[in-house]
Amino acid sequence: MAVAQPASSRADDWLHAGFLYDHFDLTLDVGRRTEAVGPLYYSQERDTEKLWALPPLFSDLKDPATERREYDFAYPVLTYRRYGTEWRWQFFQILSWAGGLHEDEKDARRFTLFPFYFQQRSEIPEDNYTAVGPFYGHLKNRLFRDDIFFVMFPIYSETRKADVVTDNYVYPFVSVRHGNKLEGWKVWPIIGHEHKDVTTKTNGFGDVELVGGHDSRFVLWPIGLEQHAGIGTDNPENSFAILPAYYRLRSPKRDVTTVIWPFFSHIDDREKKYTEWQTPFPFVDFAKGEGKTTRRVWPFFSQAHTEYLESDWYMWPIYKFNRAKVSPLDRSRMRILFFLYSDTIQKNTETEHYQRRRDFWPLYTHRHDFNGNTYFQIFAPLEPILPTSKSVDRDYSPVWSVWRQEYNPTTGGRSQSLLWNLYRRQTTPTSKKCSLLFGLFQYQSGTEGKRVRLFYIPVVKTKPLAAKAEAK
Repeated sequence: MAVAQPASSRADDWLHAGFLYDHFDLTLDVGRRTEAVGPLYYSQERDTEKLWALPPLFSDLKDPATERREYDFAYPVLTYRRYGTEWRWQFFQILSWAGGLHEDEKDARRFTLFPFYFQQRSEIPEDNYTAVGPFYGHLKNRLFRDDIFFVMFPIYSETRKADVVTDNYVYPFVSVRHGNKLEGWKVWPIIGHEHKDVTTKTNGFGDVELVGGHDSRFVLWPIGLEQHAGIGTDNPENSFAILPAYYRLRSPKRDVTTVIWPFFSHIDDREKKYTEWQTPFPFVDFAKGEGKTTRRVWPFFSQAHTEYLESDWYMWPIYKFNRAKVSPLDRSRMRILFFLYSDTIQKNTETEHYQRRRDFWPLYTHRHDFNGNTYFQIFAPLEPILPTSKSVDRDYSPVWSVWRQEYNPTTGGRSQSLLWNLYRRQTTPTSKKCSLLFGLFQYQSGTEGKRVRLFYIPVVKTKPLAAKAEAK
């Protein structure tokens, strides 16, 4: 727990020269921070974490306790991230190097020049691969597939996802698929067919689960479609379509009928207990029932509610509200004109603690965390658009935050800074510090008494409170 630190007579307590140089205690954490040359340099120590930066060009963060290291060079141009044994360099997500230990404790290193060259070298020879696009190559666990092999892509490629293998000829026009009781083929967009029998699998608890089969075909995709899904389960689905004229889905739990898609659709969901009319989707939509209520006429208004979710908007995109409530989390967000104004609240309904963030682009951002700490900043051109980016906070926020204000309710500490410490004030329940105009005026008060400096010359100095008490 952070403890309020009283003012002292340390030499560096008087090293305040506005945006030329300043050194001070952190308000929201235990630690110290140094800022110099306006927003162009800072360093800080917080717990086991050390950070220094030359905004907006470079930042370097390291934390030995968590084995964490991060570099940013003109973020997002070039970045480095390391967590434990895992590390990655990337240049614009095009050129990258990565490595680290896998679950088998074997080291593997990757090099990528997307989308032309992919390489991995591992202590396990069978995990090695090289791919030179579009000519020839083999990849493993890349591009959302377990295995990829290609020759003169798109002329020929073979991919594997779990047990399903797909052979593509002149991708995406001709393909053949096979797997665990699965067979399929297509000559897209002319004709295609796929069939899978009922199978079983063992879940994470060791229980055997039934996996439904399916049978699907198309003719002149997307005009003629037919599918039988969930075969062998308690909810088999049969669907048929001649688009855009007609679409039909029938199952024990849900029926859907569409005429002249997307203009007239009717949904009867018996499992979730609601009926819905769409005329046309997604512009006009009305649903009613225990599981869902929707009233929408785009762009004038929309109200859509389920047991756990809410989504409302009026004169889209002028006003929009979303809420998700799954105990103990209750999260809501209100927005006006996308990022112009946003108010996001996350609340723990069991502890009543909450986290809140308000952004008014590009004027300010205001944050309140679960511990009650608050932070306010003027200006904020990127923070409302990238609210979860720590790199934006490290590399760019110092450049344009002409006013910063922080409050720590645990320690009672407060701080304000204008124009990169041209004016700075910091207080705790037992001390006050103030610096103005490059430190030409400085004031401190605390258990060691009061001190005032003008033009760096001491003009007022009183005795500590303890000394005054003894004198009495």
